Amino acid sequence: MNPAFSVIFFTTASGAGYGLIALFGIGAMLGLLPNDRWFGGVSLGVALALVSAGLLSSTFHLGHPERAWRAFSQWRTSWLSREGVLAVLTFVPAGLLWLVWVLCGPGLWTAILGPIAAALALATVWATAMIYASLKPIHQWHNKWVLPNYLTLALFSGGVLLYGLLHLWGPALPLAGEAALVAGLIALTLKRLYWNFIERTQAESTPETATGLGHLGKVRLFEAPHTESNYLLKEMGFKVGRKHAAKLRRIALVAGFYIPILLTMLALTSAGQSVAVASSLLAVLSLAIGILAERWLFFAEAKHTVTLYYGAERV
Repeated sequence: MNPAFSVIFFTTASGAGYGLIALFGIGAMLGLLPNDRWFGGVSLGVALALVSAGLLSSTFHLGHPERAWRAFSQWRTSWLSREGVLAVLTFVPAGLLWLVWVLCGPGLWTAILGPIAAALALATVWATAMIYASLKPIHQWHNKWVLPNYLTLALFSGGVLLYGLLHLWGPALPLAGEAALVAGLIALTLKRLYWNFIERTQAESTPETATGLGHLGKVRLFEAPHTESNYLLKEMGFKVGRKHAAKLRRIALVAGFYIPILLTMLALTSAGQSVAVASSLLAVLSLAIGILAERWLFFAEAKHTVTLYYGAERV
């Protein structure tokens, strides 16, 4: 599939934003966050900015962005529509949580709004993942690993971001770093299992099953349907070299998982505040680079069964 930057930025930025909202909401409910109005204002402001930027970016991939509002009407049958509805609904409790925290500080209302915002944020990530997991023609997406990968990556990126923000307001709560580490280790394990799955398995569809001519023997392409590239090949027939994919996987693993996990551990064990601050903020930067590579691969390595009509032997 075509790894359009608008969709890559949308899934990474909004995923981190929703992960931050979810963890902030849980922290607000349990009373674990600093009793500081600026902390809540900045943290939730960053989360809402990431979500807004991501959602705005996603419209650039549409042929007619001005018609994006029509997607909200199909929530009964479309995961894309459900994602849009949930994304808008999340702004209500998250925005109120930000407003109450800034004006009044943490208290009863933030403890009530926190879990509501957290639940809707995670539900939105769930719906985003299901947009891809529900597409049966794409073997690399229609499997059991996509949903848990999306959820854990959102929590990992949101956790690392929250831990970095906490350090800017003094010694961070160790539990926040520990939670980010647990989410990171789970996300790393699931990502490797996902890659192992798409490497070792193939879709059931073949040129024989796609054309219905399998009973006659081996089906091969006699002549290309088009003399030039078309929309289907551009969007659904994107090819990434095996060596290039392997290199990007290493970048994703090192920058997106290993370095942030190690830097978070360093921030947790460091006795100096300056080292902890630097480590936690560098973890955020490294994670952003790594997850962009991971998400580019998520799209680039996906193969649509329509390519079987254009010469592909397996997807």
